[in-house]
Amino acid sequence: MSDLKQPNSDKQPISRSPNQHNHHDHAAHTPDAGTETAESFAVNAKGKTGFGRIVKAAGYSADGFMAAYKNEAAFRQAFWLNLVLLIALVFIPLTITIKMILLIASFLSIIVELFNTGLEASIDHTSTAQHPLAKIGKDVGSAAQFLALTLLFVLWLMALSTLLF
Repeated sequence: MSDLKQPNSDKQPISRSPNQHNHHDHAAHTPDAGTETAESFAVNAKGKTGFGRIVKAAGYSADGFMAAYKNEAAFRQAFWLNLVLLIALVFIPLTITIKMILLIASFLSIIVELFNTGLEASIDHTSTAQHPLAKIGKDVGSAAQFLALTLLFVLWLMALSTLLF
């Protein structure tokens, strides 16, 4: 392989201004550039492996739930709404299939609200100034949550209608 000519090896290096990006610059900022595989770099960057990593991830998840609950009224509303619906689900005589679908829809609405909360926090961290792209990002997250709650509402209506008809 050493006898293969490298592309552009006979050309002079391209001069770049300090603000231009050079893909080879990443290696200079990576510890032990070239000797460490991506996998071992990730392990070193992330820390623990195995069960210890699962425990740390669970802690980060708990932190995320607590931050969303503490800082976002919409998350608290979605949480309490779904808690009431889940308690009702236990007592309403629906088939197991319908209960599973409603459970999935409840979890989906909470998951979408967590994503929306994270998106809004990231946008606010970047800048609190009004910007059209920030508005689009927040509005899209809100639209996703609207769809998740609409799905939840429609599924509950359909489930309850099976009791009447």
